[in-house]
Amino acid sequence: MPFLTPLPSESPEFDADFSGPDLDPKQWLPVYLPQWSSRERTRARYDIGDGVLRLRVDADQPAWSPEFDGVTRVSNLQTAVRSGAVGSTSGQHPFRDGLVVREAQPDVRLYTPRFGRIEVVAAVDGIDEHAMAALWLIGVEDEPEQSAEICVFEIFGRDIRDDGSALVGLGVHPFRDPAIVDDFERVPFAGDVREPHRYAVEWRADGIVFAIDDEVVKRVVQSPQYPMQLMLDVFAFPPEQPERAAYPESFAVHAVRGWRLD
Repeated sequence: MPFLTPLPSESPEFDADFSGPDLDPKQWLPVYLPQWSSRERTRARYDIGDGVLRLRVDADQPAWSPEFDGVTRVSNLQTAVRSGAVGSTSGQHPFRDGLVVREAQPDVRLYTPRFGRIEVVAAVDGIDEHAMAALWLIGVEDEPEQSAEICVFEIFGRDIRDDGSALVGLGVHPFRDPAIVDDFERVPFAGDVREPHRYAVEWRADGIVFAIDDEVVKRVVQSPQYPMQLMLDVFAFPPEQPERAAYPESFAVHAVRGWRLD
């Protein structure tokens, strides 16, 4: 397949290079869907040094939402949040039926593009078969139907081979968006995902192009038509015998950037 189109000449409108001593609060909220749990329980764990962010899940980290998602643990950075009142069903990313707001969230929108090029440079170098690393976009959900997901990349530890090659998940999920049909696949990547690679999407009104190291690996001819926010995260899915998991589960992020596209 052809390469992505050249990057715009102007600087990115979102540029997280992790060169500071901590996260930029104008770029990131260090929580995960806190409306279905709480900010305290979903607070991300991470380290920053030498221009690299390491998102991690530790052995003593609590499940983010035992009521709705069992034992799953996550450290996530997102670029917006909103919800309805406690007890309502109005909240972002309806990942299952029966979700109810447990902690109301103010409307905060740090970076919510509508179309553009989004990329992450990441090394998935610290997860085992009980974890996953990912960058995805979800609708801000001014309306419930505005809830689709664009998965820039997701890599499960179980899909990483001994030489570092892996299956990389990417595509779109509709959730409550009737205009989107599920189109997601795991594509083989021969490079070593434990080393830094660039995972990117070009999201336009008429479709989305997915690429790894600027080489196109998938195209879809459908596209969410509303603002979306970034979700950068590492998930841990503890086995029945937790000591079998290799904590901390982590991966390294060198940059996350977003450009406006004409």
